[in-house]
Amino acid sequence: MARVVGFKKLEAVFRKAAGIDLDKSKADRIIDIVEKKFNDMLIVAVEKAGYNGRDIIMEPDMPVTKGFEESMRQFRELEEVVDLQDVLKFLEQIPPLKYPISADLEEKLPEYIGALMLIIAKVLKEIGAGRKPSSEDIDRTERILDLTL
Repeated sequence: MARVVGFKKLEAVFRKAAGIDLDKSKADRIIDIVEKKFNDMLIVAVEKAGYNGRDIIMEPDMPVTKGFEESMRQFRELEEVVDLQDVLKFLEQIPPLKYPISADLEEKLPEYIGALMLIIAKVLKEIGAGRKPSSEDIDRTERILDLTL
């Protein structure tokens, strides 16, 4: 099963963004959360595209707040790159979306993944998870994201 992002990339983002070290089992759990929230965003984008009378998902359809936009900007500043091919392989594995994703949005999808990773790292730091977050810290972070994203 293809993952939306690999361990090495996640590890690099967490170290640069929040000074957090991850072991493989915790990284797998965090990638699960990134994939789940990304899928949630796409489901909302499909609804918005349909509501706006379009049969294609465009960037304005993505449910993005000012804080999320700022996280995307901060991710770009980290000079880390999420591989678009990994994102596209992930999309092939999830249930098909009702509408296709526009080419312009498709090119930006890695930034959404990057922002989600950065947000998770910063939430972990904010809740006081320390350098090596526990499973409970990750569960708590997931619950926070479920309430806010």
